[in-house]
Amino acid sequence: MLTNGAIAFNLLNQDLLLLPQKAIYWQQEKALIAADVHLGKVGHFRKAGIAVPRDMEQNELAVLSDLVFEHQPEKIIFLGDFFHSDINADWDWFILWRSQFPKLEIILVRGNHDIIDDSYYTRLNIRLHDELLIGPFLMLHCPLTENDLKQADSYVFCGHIHPGVRLTGRGRQTITLPCFAFGSRQVVLPSFGQFTGRVAIRSNKSDRIFAIAKDKVLAID
Repeated sequence: MLTNGAIAFNLLNQDLLLLPQKAIYWQQEKALIAADVHLGKVGHFRKAGIAVPRDMEQNELAVLSDLVFEHQPEKIIFLGDFFHSDINADWDWFILWRSQFPKLEIILVRGNHDIIDDSYYTRLNIRLHDELLIGPFLMLHCPLTENDLKQADSYVFCGHIHPGVRLTGRGRQTITLPCFAFGSRQVVLPSFGQFTGRVAIRSNKSDRIFAIAKDKVLAID
């Protein structure tokens, strides 16, 4: 069954659901894939004295819970920058969340913000990788350059840059929406975290861009 607002996308004979929650469900692997959750970023800024709504972290974990209940994945693959910085009180919320899904396999492909000690993850039975090859896909955090992509044997899934697509409406008004950016050799996922920015990307004519407008994924021609 197609999730409301999602788009089905076949890539290398693999069935993907592009979800408006800014994640991908890979049906053959029964896997949720998300990039740049940046859990702990709220706590990081609050610790520095910057006023940020406390419940934002709980909202993101609630979205993850909804996705798990809806799609019943066997695993979640996080493409880096899962926890934003040093350990803070937001980690306790994640411990509680993890206790609700003890049998769920969780894999973290390390990103540049994943600086906490590995023991925090291993105690929660979370596998850590610098890169991960599953089927036809190579899971990374940072996008590969064009030269590196030419040498890659697999199609790349990555995050890091928080991609967005700039749309122009009437009166030359513009808006930048988070997007899935599928190139010929790699896809860049949008940032799953709510408390993150986005960068308007430059795309080639052959790229497939899917914008996320609130609760719906839209194919951009």
